[in-house]
Amino acid sequence: MDALVTCLVAAVAVLAVVVVVVRARRRPTGRPDGQPAEPPGDGPLRLTPGDRVRIREREYAVSATIRLVEGDWSWVQHLLDDDSGTRHRLSVEDGPELELVFWTAEPGATVTPGAPTIELGGRRYTWAETGQARYTATGETELPSTGTMRYHDYQSGGAARLSFEAYGEEGWRVARGDLLDPADLRIRPPRS
Repeated sequence: MDALVTCLVAAVAVLAVVVVVVRARRRPTGRPDGQPAEPPGDGPLRLTPGDRVRIREREYAVSATIRLVEGDWSWVQHLLDDDSGTRHRLSVEDGPELELVFWTAEPGATVTPGAPTIELGGRRYTWAETGQARYTATGETELPSTGTMRYHDYQSGGAARLSFEAYGEEGWRVARGDLLDPADLRIRPPRS
């Protein structure tokens, strides 16, 4: 009987060690730059005005957040400022997989949505989706705090995007986008 008890105690001890090792491997670790790791997936969804992000090699301040809802589907757009005067935004769609797209405004573009394909900047884009969503805006958007937004989205190749958006009764805003790998985005603490 003593041998049986000793074996059971040993088995429980081994099991406890295995559980500790498995939990330690699942625990998020810090990033090489010393910043704590953001929660996988939902970090970009929770950005708010004043937060900072690094996309590839450039840093941006989040100046506004627009939350959009269309039926059962929702997504977020963060307006980004890098002091260059160029309008940028980061769209975050949380579906089966997190989709991040970095957009740059094309204010001089003369194309309009609706055609099955559109040529812009030497690239051919193919229609992907069209719709209308309700939005809620916080921060410096130059928009009413709530309203509706119409959109037409196009794609070219695997990562290139073209977007047309119209908030309320305004005209189309055109932007070209690049699909990001989540590793291209780093969330920074706000500057004091």
